[in-house]
Amino acid sequence: MTLLAHAYSAENINFLFQGLWVTIKVSLISIILSFIFGLIFGIIRYVQFPYLSKIVGFIIDIIRNLPLLLIFFFTYFGVPELGLRVNPVSASIMALVIFESMMLAEIVRSGILAVDPGQMEGARANGLTYWQAMQHIILPQALTKMIPPLVSQFISLIKDTSLATIIVLPDLLYHAQIIYSQNTTYMLPMYLMIAIMYFVVCYLLSLVARYLEKRLA
Repeated sequence: MTLLAHAYSAENINFLFQGLWVTIKVSLISIILSFIFGLIFGIIRYVQFPYLSKIVGFIIDIIRNLPLLLIFFFTYFGVPELGLRVNPVSASIMALVIFESMMLAEIVRSGILAVDPGQMEGARANGLTYWQAMQHIILPQALTKMIPPLVSQFISLIKDTSLATIIVLPDLLYHAQIIYSQNTTYMLPMYLMIAIMYFVVCYLLSLVARYLEKRLA
């Protein structure tokens, strides 16, 4: 109990919450941007624009098959070589958005494909243009079908932020490492605490998803 009391001191817990805030901030920004880009790329790949859809599809296939850790290294060490200055937070967001938007693009495309083709035919027969039908008829139905895989991917994104520790992102895991580097007996208590924190954040997201799924059903 003495070990846990010292490991979970108010100072250490507060320091962990500072790291948790960075994790949540990076995750939230990455989720929003990834969804926007993933939606755009998914629609482009579905619609089959001449040349453009094939190029986007080729890029998606490449990035989806690269290790996320490699993308972290590229954004942190490679992007500055192109003349752009980045810090660990911006490099982490950039890496997560690049990787996750490609994953989400495939989820979007699959969600649109899951909508009955008759929906588009019916919308066009009622005088809607292709893009009006896509906006008002197809995408709302597709988004409902996409909720479970989208949430699963968002949860993976939150957990993937821990990989950014390698580029010194001051996130939850990095703060825990700082604490137990000062006293190695704190290692297990720190890992237990960050496991609880990750679980709470991810579980709350899954509860929100279940609520939305029921509301939109």
